[in-house]
Amino acid sequence: MGFMDEAKDFADKHDDQVDQGLEKAGDQVDDRTGNKYSDKIDKGVDEGQERTGEGDTQRR
Repeated sequence: MGFMDEAKDFADKHDDQVDQGLEKAGDQVDDRTGNKYSDKIDKGVDEGQERTGEGDTQRR
């Protein structure tokens, strides 16, 4: 099993933790940019959360 397969397997099994990590990372970036790009950061986090974990939307 390659690294990417392992990463996908982890994301499938730990969807809630991955989603929380994405949210936390987005909040930190938002803070560091002075909330200047909040809408774009939120959109990116939301899309990332939709694409991780079992049953989530797959990449197009």
